[in-house]
Amino acid sequence: MARGGRGGQGLARVAVVVRAGAAPLWWFGVCAAGIGVLPPGVTGRRIGVLTGAALFLVGMAVVALVRRGRYVALARGAARAGKYDVLQDRAVTVRNWRRGHRWWLLAASVVALGSSFALPAAGGMLLAGLGTGLRLKAAWLGRRERAEETLLWVRVDWLDRRGGRPAGKAVKGLRGTGVAAGDAAPGGARRRTAELVPVSRDFRNTP
Repeated sequence: MARGGRGGQGLARVAVVVRAGAAPLWWFGVCAAGIGVLPPGVTGRRIGVLTGAALFLVGMAVVALVRRGRYVALARGAARAGKYDVLQDRAVTVRNWRRGHRWWLLAASVVALGSSFALPAAGGMLLAGLGTGLRLKAAWLGRRERAEETLLWVRVDWLDRRGGRPAGKAVKGLRGTGVAAGDAAPGGARRRTAELVPVSRDFRNTP
C-alpha cells in the first residue's frame, strides 16, 4: 500500500529494507560454498577457497561501505512523519523485498554453483560476503538511529520504482519517527518482547 488515509503515505523502514537480503544471501552463499567445494575445479580446492575468502572480505567491505554518504545526507534531511502516514510491518517489508528479488537471488545462487567448476567455493563465499555486508550496513544504520533517537523510513511508492533501493535515485527524502514506532528495533531487527511499546499508527504516541 503506497498511501495512508487523508493523504498519508505508506512507509517502510530503511534498515529493514537493507537487512532483508542479508539472510538469503548468506544462506545461499553458505550452501553454494559447501556444495561447490566438492568438485576440484580448474584451479584446485585450495586456490578456490583462498580466492573465495578474499572475495568474501571484498564483497563484505564494498556492500557495507557503499553509498554511506547518500544515507547520511538523506538522514540529515529527514522530515517528521505525518500523523496519517502508515508504518509498514517489518514482516511485510521483508516479504516484499524478497519476493521482488527472488529471481535475482536464484540466479546468483546458480551462478555461484556453476563457478565452482572453475574456482571451488569462491562464488558461494562471495554471496555470503555480500549478505554479511548488508547486515553490517543495517547495524551501522541502527547505531545512527540510536544516536539520533530517530528511526528512518522511506516511502513505499518510491521504494518500488527502482528495485527496492532505499537510497536510490527515486528516493527524494526520508521520514523520521521516534524510536518506539513500528515493530522493528533500530537496525531493522525484530524487537524483543520487552521492547514492544503500543504505538498509535497515526503517530500521536510517537515520542
